[in-house]
Amino acid sequence: MAANRKLLAAAVACAAAIVGLTGCLGGDEEKDPFEGMSADKIADKAADASKGAGSFKVAGEGQQEGKPLKVEFSIAKSGDCKGNVDGGADGTAELLVSGKTQYMKGDEAFWKDAMGGSGQAGKASKFKDKWVKTPTEKESGVCDADEMFRSDELKGLKREKDAEVDGEKAAVLTKSKSGKKSTFYVAMEGKPYFLKVVTSGKDDPGTMNFTDYGKPVVVKAPAPNEVMDMQELMAS
Repeated sequence: MAANRKLLAAAVACAAAIVGLTGCLGGDEEKDPFEGMSADKIADKAADASKGAGSFKVAGEGQQEGKPLKVEFSIAKSGDCKGNVDGGADGTAELLVSGKTQYMKGDEAFWKDAMGGSGQAGKASKFKDKWVKTPTEKESGVCDADEMFRSDELKGLKREKDAEVDGEKAAVLTKSKSGKKSTFYVAMEGKPYFLKVVTSGKDDPGTMNFTDYGKPVVVKAPAPNEVMDMQELMAS
């Protein structure tokens, strides 16, 4: 379904493609937990640790096709998730994935924008503020930690000067390709989780923050009487 894919693509563009605050760290005498490791190896450890946490939260903002976009998701160990996307003038929407079912609830502006290319924009008001049930799209990767922290894409990195992210010491890894620069911040204390990722360049820049690793996330599907069927709404 086109509207569904567009929302997920926007979320993944921010969440999956960008896994920073820079500043000097004191205490050079402190041991570097990544001493002797290549930047790629550090990224591998971060990917394994972040996926291994099971649950986490991700939030950030950036641009999608030149338009502002904010996302916030909580991912449960089960693979379920819940979150929201704020597209500014293009509307806002909530997304919830429970088991094999995906639910979306957006305002009229969101549905109008999402359905514009399908010739169905005139029906946007029927979807306003309703939970709409659709099949999940596994390839989207929204709730898939394995997809979000794909270590096979974290290659050719360079370690820069260490920094801090919200008071936490972080190793800084960068990668530049085709006019796009990605900067990865990896925790240097405790488990080597990804803390923040920043992408810069003319195409879809953005910043994502990862928090609450390992903390329980409860995802509850909407009550049946609050859910509308996509096909029924399109046909009416």
